[in-house]
Amino acid sequence: MNRIALIGVLAFSVAAPSWVVAQTENHVEVGAFADYYRYDRTSPVNFVGAGGRVGFYVNPFTSIEAEMAYDFARNNTFTCSNCVNTTFVTTRVRPLHGLFGPKFNLGKSKANFFVTGKVGFVNFSNSNTSVAGSISNVADGATRFAVYPGVGVEGFWGPIGLRAEVGDEVYFLGGPQNNLRVTFGPHFRF
Repeated sequence: MNRIALIGVLAFSVAAPSWVVAQTENHVEVGAFADYYRYDRTSPVNFVGAGGRVGFYVNPFTSIEAEMAYDFARNNTFTCSNCVNTTFVTTRVRPLHGLFGPKFNLGKSKANFFVTGKVGFVNFSNSNTSVAGSISNVADGATRFAVYPGVGVEGFWGPIGLRAEVGDEVYFLGGPQNNLRVTFGPHFRF
């Protein structure tokens, strides 16, 4: 009987540290963010919006993330070819971004750099089709395949943290269209 008790205590002693580590490892990360989207380098239109993301850790250095962001309608300036007249026009183009892919942490401390690569879509909804054509021929409701390579930094104080990310959201319309995208916001790990 003493052998069985001793084996049970030994088994518990060996298994307990792994249970504690499993309970303290981060498994899920959720967050909200403010989104800056610089659309079309030739005639820049800057959008600001909001979004959210969720990530599931597959190991301490890798997570799989899904995110969605909505950018608000903007008033934009269009200048005619003779450069005499400038017109403010409400474009009413509202990008909706949906991306999915891995995030690779480059460290395992409270503040980390990371790289990410995601694929998904960008949808350009528009309530003023006459103006849409003047912004790189975006049609109403056009959904385009998008690829997003990015880098960022995040810092956590316990389960609460801040994350900043910058990348190039490339969608395809007669070739690749590069667009700067910056996000910043709070994140929570549990």
